[in-house]
Amino acid sequence: MLSELRALASEPRLLILHWLKDPVAHFPPQNDGDLVEDGVCALFIAARLGMTQPSATGHLKILERAGLIHGKRVKQWVFYRRDEARIAELKRAIEGEL
Repeated sequence: MLSELRALASEPRLLILHWLKDPVAHFPPQNDGDLVEDGVCALFIAARLGMTQPSATGHLKILERAGLIHGKRVKQWVFYRRDEARIAELKRAIEGEL
């Protein structure tokens, strides 16, 4: 649980999780990949954060290693979605600790 909490200790990563909860409301349509089915392209996430793609990718990788999101390659792009089951599990664990 510690790695998940560390992943949440960053405003950009919290924003990413918030935006990915309702990608249609926070991102424009994509040419490749469905926002809901496939996730959001890393380029769109970087643009929304106002940072370079490598910086955004660093945040995405931390969230992915913590199991909070999953990446999916579509053509040359990587699309990210939340892992709702893992997030629910983390919420239950936090509630149990407090």
